[in-house]
Amino acid sequence: MDKFRMIFQFLQSNQESFMNGVCGVMALASAHLYTAFDFNCPCLPGYNLSYGMGILFVPPIILFLLGFVMNNNISMLAEEWKRPTGMRQKDAAVLRYMFCSMTQRALIAPAVWVSVTLLHGKCFICSFSTLVPLDKLGNVTGLSLSEKEIKRILARIPCKDIYNGHDIIAQEVAERYLRCISQAVGWAFVLIMTFIAFLIRAIRPCFTQAAFLKSKYWSHYIDIERKLFDETCTEHAKSFAKLCIQQFFETINKDMTMGHAHIAEEKKEQEETEKLLGITDQGTMNKLLKNWHKCKPPLNLTRYDNHNGNGFLKANHELNNLNLPKREVIAYYSKV
Repeated sequence: MDKFRMIFQFLQSNQESFMNGVCGVMALASAHLYTAFDFNCPCLPGYNLSYGMGILFVPPIILFLLGFVMNNNISMLAEEWKRPTGMRQKDAAVLRYMFCSMTQRALIAPAVWVSVTLLHGKCFICSFSTLVPLDKLGNVTGLSLSEKEIKRILARIPCKDIYNGHDIIAQEVAERYLRCISQAVGWAFVLIMTFIAFLIRAIRPCFTQAAFLKSKYWSHYIDIERKLFDETCTEHAKSFAKLCIQQFFETINKDMTMGHAHIAEEKKEQEETEKLLGITDQGTMNKLLKNWHKCKPPLNLTRYDNHNGNGFLKANHELNNLNLPKREVIAYYSKV
C-alpha cells in the first residue's frame, strides 16, 4: 500500500507530465487500434462513402471526448465555470487557459488516428472508389453499360474477391491512384498540424506573456487549492468519525478506559480534536461546505480581518476583484 501511495502522490505532484504521458499512450493506442481494426468495406455505391467517412471521423470524435474524460481538470474547469461568483471573481482568461490546455492534449490521439488512416489509404479507397476517372485510367469504349452499373462495378474495387471490372480498369491501378491521393492528403494533414503546433509553441511567448503567466499561475492555484481542500476535508472527516465512534463506545462502557491508558486516550482525543478546527457538529460542517461553494474566501492574505469565519466579507467587496488593475512583477525565464 505504501508503494501505491507513493506512486499516487508522485502522479499528483507531476500531473502535467502525467497527463502528457496519458495523451501519448492514447495516441499510440489509437494507432494500434487502427491496425487491429477489421476494415470491411461494404462495396456498395450508396454505402462506401458513408462507411469510409464514418471510420475516418467517428473514432477521432470518441478519442477526443475520451481525452477530456481522462483529464482530471475537466471537473475542476466545470466547477469553476458554474460556481457562484460570491466574493471571488471568476477570471475568464484562466478558464480559457485551462480549456485550451485540455483541448491541446485531447487533440493528440484524434490527430494520430486521422493521420494513420489517411496514410494507410484503405478508408480513402473505400470512400472514393466510385470517383476514379475512367477517361484517364480506364477503358469504357465498346461497353454498353449505364452509369449506374459502372458505379456499381467501381464500388467493388476495395473488395478483391468480388471485383469483376478488370475490362474497365485494373484494380491495382485504381487502388494505387486512390492510395496516392490519400497519402498526399495525409502528409498534408500532418504538415498542417505540425505547423500549427509550432506556431502555438513558438509565437505564444511573444505576445501577452504577462497575461499568460498570470493565467497559468491561477490555474495551478485552483488545482492545488481544490486538492488541499479535499485533503483537509478527508482529515476532518477521519477525525470526526474517530471521535464519534470513541464517544459511542465510552457511553456504553466507561469502565474500560482506566489508568495510563485513559491518559493516553485523552491525549489522542485532544490531537484529533485539534484536527477538527473547531467544527464539531454536522450543521456547522454543512454550512461551511455550502459557504465554500457559494462564497470562497478572497485571494487577499493581508485582509483577512475584513471577512468573518464563514468566508464572507464584512465590508469592502472589491478586495478580490481579479479584473482590477494590479501591479504585476513578472519574471521571464528560459528552459534552454
